[in-house]
Formats: sequence, C-alpha cells, structure tokens
Amino acid sequence: MATFHTVADSSRRIHVQVAKEIASKILTGELKEGEKLPSELELCEKFGISRTALRESTKLLTAKGLIASKPKVGTNVNPRNEWHFLDPQFLDWVKDTNNVQPFLIQFLGLRKAIEPEACAMAATNASIEHRKVLSVCFQNMKHAATIHDYAVWTENDHEFHKTIFLATANPFYIPFSNILDAIFKTFIDEASVGGRFCIEEHQDIYEAIMSGDALTARSASKLLLEDHNQRLALLDAV
Repeated sequence: MATFHTVADSSRRIHVQVAKEIASKILTGELKEGEKLPSELELCEKFGISRTALRESTKLLTAKGLIASKPKVGTNVNPRNEWHFLDPQFLDWVKDTNNVQPFLIQFLGLRKAIEPEACAMAATNASIEHRKVLSVCFQNMKHAATIHDYAVWTENDHEFHKTIFLATANPFYIPFSNILDAIFKTFIDEASVGGRFCIEEHQDIYEAIMSGDALTARSASKLLLEDHNQRLALLDAV
C-alpha cells in the first residue's frame, strides 16, 4: 500500500501539494490502476489536512483523469488510457517523479509524429516576427555550441522548438508549445547525447524554414529526431 506523509504548509495552496503527492504515487505505480485510495478520513489524517482541502485535491486529480469517485464504492485509480497526458500541470507532475524516463521515451514518440509536420507548416506560414525569433534563437544556439554553454543552449533550443509550433498558424498545433514549456527542459536533460549539440541538424531546420522550403524542413526535423540523436531511444519504453 502507498505511504503518504504530512504535507508541509507553504505559500503554495495546500490542495495542490496534496494532489501532486497522490499523483506521484499513481505515476510511479505505487498506487496501481484500479486500486482503491484510502478513505477521506485516512487521507486527511495522513496528510494533516481538512476534508475541504482533500476534496479540492481529489477534484484536481479527477480533472486530470487520474482518479474517479463513485458513491458507495470509493475513489479508485483510473486506467492509464484515461490520464490527460497533454495537460501542462499533469506533465509538471510527471517530470518531478523519480520514474520520468519511460514518459520521456513516449514524449519522443509524440515529437516524431507531429514535429516534422509542424516544421513544414512553419516554413510555409511563419510570420516575420516568428522568423526573427527563430533567427535570434539559432544564433544564440550556435554561440552556445561554440563555447559549450549548455544552459544557454537549452534555453534557446526550447524557445526555438516552441516558436516552430507557434509559427504553424494552426490552432491545433499551438497547444504543443505549452507542452514543451512543461516538459522540454527535462527531455533535453535526459535525452541529449553527452556533449553533442546537434547544431547541424538545427541549422538545416532553421534554413529550410527561413527559405520557405517545407519539404526540407520536414526532412531535417525527422533527421534531428532520429534515434541516434536521442539517448532515451536506447531504453525500453513501458
């Protein structure tokens, strides 16, 4: 059975802290799919919180698809296929677990599926402002690669890919920029090949978008996301 601990009071809302603690138990498998959570009274005692705070926590977890409550049955962990993986707060919880790599492998699969097409659309639809942002990001990335400044590289790499989604001019792609905000830094930290910045692959994407070459932008993105550039791809997905 999962072990819960009293949540320390802080400037953060207490029910968010509790929700994150329970979510962590679910995401790491300590609380398994279909497993029943302890009663309200037990959870209130374990966390040292009021029923009002606990109910706010369970509402939040329910909204993320992690749990479901039924009268006379109790609260159970939902099947994995009901979890809201594209929710930015959910992704914040994922990246703070001690078992984040399997999720990042699956995130790579999502990127492979959608990012090449986003690059192609950006090549066709990017505004002058988007192109300016991409230019600044890429120049900063080149400089960071030259001096091996990993922090500057990561910051600009993140902004580079986020801008590509924003530049598609397709409202269904724009939310993926928010997903990148939530998990991209963690992905880069875990997935980058040690010491390699992949500057040539990024340059190909950049130049294709700037020249309006959708076909090359798509191909360059696929090349960047190939397994040999991603250490995570060597691990087994769950």
